[in-house]
Amino acid sequence: MLAKEIKPGAVVVYRDAPVLIINVTVQTPSARGAATLYKLRGRNLVTRQKTDITLKGGESLEAADFRKRPVKMMYTDPTHLHLLDQEDFNQYSVALEDVAEQIPYITEELEGMTALIYNDECVGVQLPTAVTLTVTQCDPYVKGNSATGRTKPATLETGLVVQVPEYLSEGERIKVDTRTGEFLSRA
Repeated sequence: MLAKEIKPGAVVVYRDAPVLIINVTVQTPSARGAATLYKLRGRNLVTRQKTDITLKGGESLEAADFRKRPVKMMYTDPTHLHLLDQEDFNQYSVALEDVAEQIPYITEELEGMTALIYNDECVGVQLPTAVTLTVTQCDPYVKGNSATGRTKPATLETGLVVQVPEYLSEGERIKVDTRTGEFLSRA
């Protein structure tokens, strides 16, 4: 897989270990003849350490041999997130610290979540780009407060706090981007 083809969410082999790419930054050259650099930030799925990779435009990494399985959340306990495979009903568990960034977006109703299976073990979770959550707490809307598009903090059903437009109220369902944590729209 060429450096320019690697996107966030891809799983590649780097130093003989699978790495889930979290972020890709492109650094364009300032001089003629210089190479475009692709700076990749990822998480080693075996050791759980963050890894920084820098590649030139023509360099490539091998795609990791992974299976992606559609799953749903069953429950969480103090140390693990427990998932149910939607196709063969296998159960997987992932340590909460390994999916700490994704936990605020996961609910039992979440559709489109996939588990990353490596050597018959769940090593990570991929979420859809947008999820629908319910606003459980926010300040009331004051009509005529401002002509500009002001925002206010709102607490969602999972405990996540996002900035939402002033006109939203408690109990409404909204879409949130799982990559940036930003409000997208009403659901």
